[in-house]
Parts: sequence; structure tokens; C-alpha cells
Amino acid sequence: MCLRSKGGFTVTDVVIVGAGVAGLYMLHRVKQAGLSVRLIESGGGIGGTWYWNRYPGARVDIESIEYSYSFSKELQEEWDWSERFASQPELLKYLNHVADRFDLWENISLSTRVDSAIFDEDSNKWLIKTNRGEEIRAQFCIMATGCLSAPKKPDIPGVDSFRGEQYFTSKWPDEPVNFEGKRVGVIGTGSSAIQSIPLIAREARHLTVFQRTANYAVPLMNRPLDKDYLRRIKDQYDDLRTMESKAFAGFVCVDGEPKKPLEISALSVSPEEREKEYEYRYKSGGLCLYSSYSDLLTNKEANQTLADFLKRKIHEKVKDPVVAEMLTPKGYPVLAKRLCADTNYYETYNRENVRLIDVNITPIEKVTATGIIVEGIEYPLDALVYAIGFDALTGALTNIDIRGRNGLVLKEEWEDGPKTYLGLMTFQFPNLFNLAGPGSTAGLTQAIQCDEHQIGLVMDCIEHVRQAGKATIEPTDEAQAGWTDYINYAAAKTLFPLANSWYVGANIPGKARTILVDLSGFPAYIDKCAGIVARDFEGFQVQ
Repeated sequence: MCLRSKGGFTVTDVVIVGAGVAGLYMLHRVKQAGLSVRLIESGGGIGGTWYWNRYPGARVDIESIEYSYSFSKELQEEWDWSERFASQPELLKYLNHVADRFDLWENISLSTRVDSAIFDEDSNKWLIKTNRGEEIRAQFCIMATGCLSAPKKPDIPGVDSFRGEQYFTSKWPDEPVNFEGKRVGVIGTGSSAIQSIPLIAREARHLTVFQRTANYAVPLMNRPLDKDYLRRIKDQYDDLRTMESKAFAGFVCVDGEPKKPLEISALSVSPEEREKEYEYRYKSGGLCLYSSYSDLLTNKEANQTLADFLKRKIHEKVKDPVVAEMLTPKGYPVLAKRLCADTNYYETYNRENVRLIDVNITPIEKVTATGIIVEGIEYPLDALVYAIGFDALTGALTNIDIRGRNGLVLKEEWEDGPKTYLGLMTFQFPNLFNLAGPGSTAGLTQAIQCDEHQIGLVMDCIEHVRQAGKATIEPTDEAQAGWTDYINYAAAKTLFPLANSWYVGANIPGKARTILVDLSGFPAYIDKCAGIVARDFEGFQVQ
């Protein structure tokens, strides 16, 4: 269906914000339902995460064959991944192929930012204004803005004074960046830093890494995929997808064959057997350790066995014991922060042109015109890379002026922590859906399978409203409070609250510390949602 212009504004059934993995599939489903739709994307191209994160070494840490859409058997059959873990350019190529194949382009507006989305109670419509001066009116507004898409702002004195080159891994330039012969500084040692540091070190004259918190990293073990392997996987895709839906984190880490989770305690076996199991999954590459013993995320003693294993690996790889100890995580359980996957990250610190500065105890004093000062010592730099992460799950939403019933401002309503039902909707914000938003399993589970499930739920809600001949759907206050209690209870049974991670908002100064994800796992979330729909959309009110 086509959009309609009326009185200087555009009228449509659905507005989608964001053209990443979730937004593109959401657009496809809405078009299939015969609804008029407009997708608005701030970037100059589609892809979301894979459009913006172009930094050296950027690639997915879930196997390509799993980190892919499952809604179309034809798409699964025709697309051949070249590597076990696809790189950013290949992922972007894949998403552009999806847009071509399913005729999505005519409904997408690029280089357009949504400034505000305000609910009009008289018309029961969302009024969306963009930076281009447009106004769009829609019955349903779907935020597909991503859980890791709002870059964290540097909170270091003097960031604007640096006269050299400055880059953010979260907003990397489209054109090539040359570090040849330059003194480069990287602030941060999270996932994007762990992926990019080995490549920057090969090129730079000298690299200085400023680390606040050491992170656990495991080898990626990437490799090319041959046609025989791909054929074998494609022949069993249906079984693989079923296994994903039953896996706690929504992926099974295939590497030739699925790595089934162990349903026993890490403490129930001998140290020799446990070491063998860890070694097997470690050498399998990627995030396979997530699917080992059942109590690693709930039992401190069990968790420590894996932490000790990974700490030994760090000391085996890094020659200087002082540097190895600096790179060894301390003060939080392993897996309570998202595990990183690397290619030669630890080995990079054996290079003569790489220096590690620990700024945990003695923070960076300031950025100067020519470098960074720590403990009164200036480290001269020609280029500076910020790999400092994101305002996860909420930042992309609170950066938009979103107002619901009675002029309620979403940012103010979430000041003490986000409140949602199923991680999908918020009371007093009717017909506003958040894909991969706070309170869902986003960030914990495999992104595409999580997105596909939530999008199916959104379409169920829209169809429920239309069949009832009503105008709006939103959760009740009681259902929202119950969901908040539920995810807090689920979190309290785990070790996640013991880490200062973005799972609890601890990486953003001033952000309320509260659990941001449903830690009950993907299968439990699927079952919860299915039960709610089966009970006539329990907890939702349709008016």
C-alpha cells in the first residue's frame, strides 16, 4: 500500500525507525500484511550495526550460518557465507541483498533522523518529525534502533583539544584510515578494541592501549567455509534453527556440529574432565564456552573454575608476566560481562611497538592537543581511537523525544530504569513497540533469532488490534510492574549483577543501575510470550 499525503504531512499505517537487522525484517513483515509503511534510517545506507561499525577487524562473534535470517528457506539456500565468522563488509553485503531480494528499498528513507515521536490522543496516531522537517502520522510506531547503537560519549577532560586524528569504533569513517608510521592511542579494551587492536598494531609505528577494565577474550578460530561444509549445513538448517530456539542464548556454536549444552554442574566432574571440556570448547572457537556447564552463571565456585582456566590461557599467551597480569580480569565473574572473541589479541602485547597502560587505578587525567596524560606523564599521539562502547538498550530510545499519553516523556519515565512489558511495550505509550529493547533478551541472545521472534509478536499485536476493530494496544500498569519484578527475580538468581557491565547500565555515568535484560534465557522468553498470546494477550489492553 502507498503512503498518503494530507495537509502537509504524510499518513501511513506504520513507521519503523532503524534499518538494521530488525528494521529490515520488520519492514518485510509489515509489507506482507498489506499495510502502508515508511522506514526511516539516519545512516547513509542500511545495515545498522554493520553500517556504522566499519573499524578494522569488525566481524560477528556468532557463526555466520546462525547469525542470519531464518524466515526464508530460499534466502538460506541461495546465500553462501565465505567465512565461519563474517566480516563487516560481508554482513553489509548480505543485508543489502536482503533489501534487494524482498523489494524493501522503495519504503526506506536514508540519511533521515527522527527527532521526535509524540502520541496524539485525539487521533490515536503517532506524530513523527524528522530532521528534514517532515511530519509523518502513523497508527503504529516501531523502534528498531538497536540495543548497541547509541555511542557512549567520552567523559575525559580535554577531549576536544586533541589536534591529531580522532576516530570512534562506533562511527568509523567510510573511507580507508591509514595508521602507517603513526603513534596511535586506543582508549578501551572491550569487544571493538579487542578486534581492532591487533590490526592497528601491525600498521602503526607505535600503539598505546589505555585499559580501564580487562575483559575475558577467547579465540575466534575463524576460517573460510567450503561448499561441501555449506551444503551439509543447509541440508540440516531446519534442525539447527529448532536447536537455536531451545538454546539459552539462541545459538549452538556449530563448528561442524552443534555444541550441545551440558546439563550438569561444573563441580560434578573431576578437575581433569572439566579441563578437557573447557579445552574442547575453547579450541572450537567463538562463544562455545557459554554452552558448557549449566551453573557457570549461577554458582560462584563453578564460575571460578572457568575464570581460572581463561586466566591461565592469558598468562600462556603473553610473555611479560606483568603485562599478562594487567590483562587478567579481576573483580567480576566470567560471562557476567559479554565474552569477547579475538584473533591474536593477547599475542599483540608481545610486540615491541605496543604498550599497555592500566588506567583503572590511575585514570586518564586529560587529553591534550598532542596526546594523553596519565600520572603526570604525557603519551604523545598522532591518532586517537575511542573504543568506549555504547549507552546500551536505552540510549537510542531516550535520545529521541518520545512522548506518550498525557505528554509523558519516555526519558523521564525511564529515569530510574526502563519499565516495559515483555521488553516490547511501555504503559502509557500505546502502539509503540521497541525491538531489542530493555527488558527483552536482546544483548543476551543471538540477535537475529531474538529479532525475528519479537517481530512475530509485534505482528500478532497489530493483527489483534485490527481484528478487534480498535485503535490502540498497550500493556497495563500491573502487567508492566509484574514483568519488571520477573526480570529482576531472574537476574537475582545469576551472577550478572556482580559485574559493572552495560547489562546493568554501569558503563554510563549517572545512568540508573538496574537490570536491562531478561536473563531467564531465550526458550523461557519464547514460552512466556506464547502463553501470553494464547491467553488472549494477557496483560495488554486494547481500546
